[in-house]
Order: sequence, then C-alpha cells, then structure tokens
Amino acid sequence: MALRRRVGINTPGANRSSDGRPAVPDEVIRVLSVLPSASIVTAPDGAVLRASSRALALGLVNRSSLTISDIVRLVERVSEDGNAREQEMRVRRPPLGRELLELRVRAAALGTGAILILIDDLAEERRVDAVRRDFVANVSHELKTPVGALSLLAETVQAAADDPEQVRHFAERMQMESNRLSSLIQDVIDLSRLQSDDPMTRAEVVSVDELVSRAFEEVRTLGTSREIELIRSEESGAEAYGDRGQLLTALRNLLTNAIVYSPQHTRVAVSSRIKDGIIEISVKDQGIGIPGHDLDRIFERFYRVDPARSRGTGGTGLGLAIVKHVCQNHGGECTVWSEVNTGSTFTLRLPAYDPQIGSVREPQELEIDIVTMPEEGGRP
Repeated sequence: MALRRRVGINTPGANRSSDGRPAVPDEVIRVLSVLPSASIVTAPDGAVLRASSRALALGLVNRSSLTISDIVRLVERVSEDGNAREQEMRVRRPPLGRELLELRVRAAALGTGAILILIDDLAEERRVDAVRRDFVANVSHELKTPVGALSLLAETVQAAADDPEQVRHFAERMQMESNRLSSLIQDVIDLSRLQSDDPMTRAEVVSVDELVSRAFEEVRTLGTSREIELIRSEESGAEAYGDRGQLLTALRNLLTNAIVYSPQHTRVAVSSRIKDGIIEISVKDQGIGIPGHDLDRIFERFYRVDPARSRGTGGTGLGLAIVKHVCQNHGGECTVWSEVNTGSTFTLRLPAYDPQIGSVREPQELEIDIVTMPEEGGRP
C-alpha cells in the first residue's frame, strides 16, 4: 500500500513574508518534511522563516529568532559569502541552560536568498558509540578468562605428562573452558545478528505448543543431569508470527537459566496462554531468585547477579540480553518476577497471530506536517 504524505504547506504566497523576505521553495519544504535532522530556514538577517518541530523541541528557536549564538554567527558567515559551512558545537540547551547539547550544524544558502540550517543531535550517536566500545571491551575481558585458563591448563598438562591421572583431570578442565569459550562466541554472534536483523523478513506462523516441546527436548539432558523435573501445562493452541529460530532461542535460554540456577530435586514449569491478543509463555523455577535491586539490570549484556556462580555454571552473561532482543524484534517484551530463595518467573509476551486479520497489518498512512512560524513571531 502506497504511503501518503500530507505536507503542511499554505498557498504559494504564504512562503513569502509581507516585508519581502525570501520565499521558501515548495520543493525544499517537501524535502525537509522527510529528513530526520532538525531544520530551520532563516532570512539572511537570521530571522526564522520556518522551523521543524524537532528544532522547536531542542529549543533552537524562540518566536522568530535563533536562540544559539554560535548558530547565529554561522548563518551570518554563510550570508556574507554564500559558502556552505558545517560545524560541530557544544552548547547549553535553551532556555534554562542546564543540559549540554552536542550538535552538528550545516548551513547553506538557497537560491531565493534564504539560509537552510540542518541540525543533528550527536548525543544519541555518541551514546551508541559508547555502548559499542563498552561491548567490545566487555567481550575482550570475557574472552581473556577462558583463553588464559586454556593456556595455563595446557602448560600444566605438559608438565604432568608422566601422570595419567593429572592429565585426565586437567584435560577435563580444558574441555570445560573450551565449551565456555565456544558458548561465549556463539552468544556474541547471536546477539550481533539480533541487533541488526529484522525477523519479519523470514516470518512464519509458529505453534507455541510445538515451540515449548522443542525447547523441552533441547534442555532435557541438562535437566536430568541436574535432577530438575521439567513440567508443562496443558497446550494452549496459541500461534505467534515470527522467526521460529529466534523464538526457540529465547525460550531455550530461559529454560537453561531456570535449570542451572535451581537446586537439585526442584521443578521448572512452563505454561502458555493467550490474554487480550497477547501470548504469555511463562517459565517458573524454584531457584535462588534475584534480589530486587538487580531486577532492572538483568537484561543488560554481561550483567551477572552472582559472577562467581555464573563462572561455575558456564554462563556468558548474554542469555537474557538475547531474550530481550528477540522479544523486541517481535514487538513484544520479557517480564520477570522474582523473590530470593523462592524462585523466579520469566514471561515472554508476544502478539498472537490472528488468522482472521492476517499476519501483517496494512501500514497506516504517514502524515507529516511542517511547522510554520507566523510572521508576527508567535508559536503556531
């Protein structure tokens, strides 16, 4: 279905002020309506002719004037020689000046004599860069531990070559560290794919009951080895629409966590239901629980409630981050209830597939309005 854009343009004469200031071409207005950058069009003297809602939200315009002196000076230089300019600046956000803005400002003269200003807020871009740097640093740190352990164990095996019992013991330790390293690398790959992937390009109708059965089969050996009883509720008949592999990964991660953080001879239960068009798949355990002050952070990458216990269980600290991104990719969420020494319940909440409506809803029409600053100087 074609998208329709409604641009808030008045009659041609409305693009020119009564005192003969430059007109803003309709083509420019249409382009500005779809740009993500904040945009302002000024007269050569700096008077604001038009401003986008984003520019107003950042406080860059007050009535018909620019509020940032650095931007005013940039406009003056462009107006003097007609050369386009770009500048990054750190300024205090009007009107109170309690927050710093990091902006990339580009200004260029239009053919009518007006000056076009495009402003990008660099704070979000730099926040993403910081997250990426932290992620790389965390991965490097996590990789050092098993790699260092393998190196040390290899030296120990070499030194104990004449002692078969010692060789067998340290070889088992090497196998454990190798498995841990392999799991970490796979989780990093999975998380990277989730953050750059749209599951709806491979979406299909997925039976929740079959999903639970498959996840049970994949963790059954782990549950048996730890003497954990796996139980499930009656089948719900619910169906989701999405990537089968991603949904299975999320549910398997929750089951694995429930098993490894539960004491022996306890139960891990899975139930599913549909409520108000939302599928809820709950994984309940009788494990050690999560302290209240950690609940807000458990979905962060590499965050561990008990780092020492995570090392003992082979956890990578990425399992719940993967669950979170799978849910977000499918338009859902993952919620958690937990009490220390009682247990935890993690719930995947996903939109239910409705065969009466279909798998994909038609997109709504996109309507974008350009904010026009009145000539008398008031906000619209």
